[in-house]
Amino acid sequence: MQCPGQDSRYWESAAIFEVKCPKCQHPIEFFKDDASRTCRSCGHRMLNPRIDFGCAAYCPHAAQCLGSLPDELKTTATQSLKDRVAVEMKRYFGTDFKRIGHAGKVAHYAEEINRTEQGDPAVVLICAYLHDIGIREAERKFNSSAARYQHQEGPPVAREILTRLGADETLTEEVCDIIGHHHQPRQEETSNFKVLYDADLITNLDEAQKESPSPQDHLAKIIDKSFLTETGRQVAAKVLLKNQTS
Repeated sequence: MQCPGQDSRYWESAAIFEVKCPKCQHPIEFFKDDASRTCRSCGHRMLNPRIDFGCAAYCPHAAQCLGSLPDELKTTATQSLKDRVAVEMKRYFGTDFKRIGHAGKVAHYAEEINRTEQGDPAVVLICAYLHDIGIREAERKFNSSAARYQHQEGPPVAREILTRLGADETLTEEVCDIIGHHHQPRQEETSNFKVLYDADLITNLDEAQKESPSPQDHLAKIIDKSFLTETGRQVAAKVLLKNQTS
């Protein structure tokens, strides 16, 4: 069954429109579901300026419905999934603004670290938003937020969220695996895990520092020994060693 949004039987007059080519100003006719069109006058390939493939990020039938997307639109769909996960995390935690804020900070540092470490941006950011998603169930069942309970309770909640959003199964499995041991690195770890681990550690240290400050030399030792990536170490020094140059 075709999605009503892509089925021409449901289209209105605005579903077919013209846009001027940005190179030569020749009119290019688009159908609403065209990913791109080539200008007949100058040969410029133009992306559809009105297309919205946000549904591709969560619809399980997106591949059949939309076919092969240009790389630019795949990026848009991936970004949409990350944004939807962030929204679902906020809905899940409700008024627990401390944990929502913590996840947001981890995502911020993960994104910064990943610019250099080159992990999978979708996996890294989705893990950042969902890494502590098991806390609520851990506290409800065990009256504890200990790491082992988070590792036990987090993956099922994350899987439910990602399955509901129609996330790729391979991505879902990796995210759940990372969440299931995110406090405890294994002997061999992926770049995605390392980025998440370092971003979470920076956030935890920064939050602890605001509550009960530690001497700068103590923080410097932690930074030197505890991080899994060099970029994470550099970001940590910049954030935590405020009175020193990194």
